[in-house]
Amino acid sequence: MINKELLEKLSEITPEEKKILEGMKTIERDIYMMREGSVVNAKKLLESGKLISIRPHTRFVSFPKHTHDYVEVVYMCKGETKHVINGREIVLKEGELLFLGQSATQEIMKAEKDDIAVNFIILPQFFHSSLAMIGEEETPLHRFLVNCLGKNADGPCFLHFKVADVLPIQNLVENLIWTLLNETPNKRRINQTSMGLLFIHLLNYTDKLASDDNGEIFRIFRYIEENYRDGSLTELSEILHYDLYNLSREIKRKTGKSYTELVQEKRLSQSAFLLKNTNMSVSDVALNVGYENISYFHRKFTARFGLSPKKFRDCK
Repeated sequence: MINKELLEKLSEITPEEKKILEGMKTIERDIYMMREGSVVNAKKLLESGKLISIRPHTRFVSFPKHTHDYVEVVYMCKGETKHVINGREIVLKEGELLFLGQSATQEIMKAEKDDIAVNFIILPQFFHSSLAMIGEEETPLHRFLVNCLGKNADGPCFLHFKVADVLPIQNLVENLIWTLLNETPNKRRINQTSMGLLFIHLLNYTDKLASDDNGEIFRIFRYIEENYRDGSLTELSEILHYDLYNLSREIKRKTGKSYTELVQEKRLSQSAFLLKNTNMSVSDVALNVGYENISYFHRKFTARFGLSPKKFRDCK
């Protein structure tokens, strides 16, 4: 549950909501849009020079179908809201996160007084440091960010994380809200670091993720996440009822990498995490992530990070 003081502040009736309660039948378009059309514009919602801001979601009226020229992240503080994203209905419940890229078409059903949501308005360049923090491992979140930065047209346009029961994620979102609502020194740096840490945690919860990329490629990422130690392309092809050769080609076409390269990325990423955050020996780390040949692990790790596993650990 979000901090009581923050929740009270976010629950206040806004001037727009007051007009709606007094009889206005729709949203106040001038708040959101530059001209005729259905694109919500960052220049309307962000102060000049800012890369990120927040505003409470407008209640008491439906928000008609629209897109954004920025990245929107919706966090449900209390209650729930119903969204239609590219024709797909999403119920966002308390403690859940919804990431929307610029290509997502969104419609929001009427919310009531106790349905309190926060909208993060974020320019894509804000995510440069977050992308660096999560590395190059191919994941739905990485694909989403790359897509938002305009470097890839194949990534998912929305991500729905059902993470209400994950305390570190809840704390990080609350920290972001608090920092954005208050004048805090080094605000931009704090927010970018908090967002990066949030993404690092979200990487561990693909089992709590829904997106528009839930076809074969999403199931491939989930399989690798859960079976990177001892899984195989053969087993994956059997699970997906896919011809082995065709599945291999499809993975390469959609990600630009082979199945083996994706597994390698996951193993090396996990080994780096274990070296930094546990006292396991280098040999045990190698075995834990699926490398039986320790010399081969050393070569691959050094090629990926530019340091031997031991030197990497010593650089804490």
